[in-house]
Amino acid sequence: MIDVTTLKDASVKFSEFLRNQKRASATILAYSNDITQLITFLSEKGVTAASAVNYPLLEEFKANLEKKSYTPKSISRKINSLKTFFKFLKESGVIDNDLATSVTHPKYETKPPRVLSKLEYRALRDTCRGDGRISALVELMLQTGIRIGEVANLTLEDYQENGIYIKPFESHEGRTIPLNKAAKDALDRYLAERPKVKEKALFVTKTGHPFLIRNIRSSIERYFEMAGIKDAKVNDLRHTWVYHHLAAGTPLVTISRLAGHKRISTTEKYLKLIGEKKENNIKLEEL
Repeated sequence: MIDVTTLKDASVKFSEFLRNQKRASATILAYSNDITQLITFLSEKGVTAASAVNYPLLEEFKANLEKKSYTPKSISRKINSLKTFFKFLKESGVIDNDLATSVTHPKYETKPPRVLSKLEYRALRDTCRGDGRISALVELMLQTGIRIGEVANLTLEDYQENGIYIKPFESHEGRTIPLNKAAKDALDRYLAERPKVKEKALFVTKTGHPFLIRNIRSSIERYFEMAGIKDAKVNDLRHTWVYHHLAAGTPLVTISRLAGHKRISTTEKYLKLIGEKKENNIKLEEL
């Protein structure tokens, strides 16, 4: 049992608990932000003690999110956060009853992964061709399915002769992803113009600092806009890689391993797209 009475103190203990459980840093940050939002809402109601929270207040918080035009998917995620938080409080002996178990999730339709069409990734490549760094980033992500966080963490020594080594990170195991000619050529062109700095990060800014995740995302999404590609996100490059390899007949287990999926069911969700699209046999490196 822990000696916590205020929601703010409970939130700190909750974050410590998540870190001890080896949860991903992005997950911890998301949970922390969601719980902070709940605490702010409750404090405006004069409620600061964990034991003073009741079910009507949680429903009022949910209604407030709807009023602020949060999407059903976002609200559902925040409800997951508060359910995990109150379960922790109950199991820690801070509260007697877990009131969050009765809070329901809003219904929403789960959209299938966004896969770029042949015309879209040709347009993206053409648009960023004059920017060696972004061109290399796009090609690497499109040809390997690497996550944006993984590409931001790459160092010069991770670029091997025929592959990219992804170091173990939090709950993700290390793995080596083979590089085809398209990816190698794009990386070699970038490295020829990369600033000659001591920084070990593979992708750097013009001043020699690591190219951060947020800057990678905003830069690539700006090129999406310039290429006239609507409703696309950086992670869609990864979706496109998974889809086309499965469509080309690469074994599901192989794709799951190379993608770094923890569960093969994550990879399986792409299978239902195979019969819905006509560009099944396209090789990305040939475009």
